[in-house]
Amino acid sequence: MKQRATVICRRDNQILYVRKPKAKWTLPGGKIEADESPAQAASRELREETGLILEDLSYVTRFEGGEVLHHVFEVSVTFMATPTARNEIADCQWFTAKQLGDLKVNPSAKSIVKAFLDDVKS
Repeated sequence: MKQRATVICRRDNQILYVRKPKAKWTLPGGKIEADESPAQAASRELREETGLILEDLSYVTRFEGGEVLHHVFEVSVTFMATPTARNEIADCQWFTAKQLGDLKVNPSAKSIVKAFLDDVKS
């Protein structure tokens, strides 16, 4: 099973999503390299994809989606920090759950965010 570090970046009631060219929106993150921990991979991927350098990531949960095991982290982002699409990422944007309704979102990302928001509410 592939392992991936996935990051939920929150700013008020919005969550940061990224997308490669002509792909569905998803959460920042990616493959965990052999020499790094899931937390190190989460920080690295976030920096590589959005330019955000955030060290205070909190581990949330493990999520199995298809053939991928996601190690999910969460971080609050201030309005001072501005993500910018970098490397293979074509776009990154903040969305509320309502705004996402009509957009094409990766099913695993959708499930991860739903579970996270349900957890936050309870």
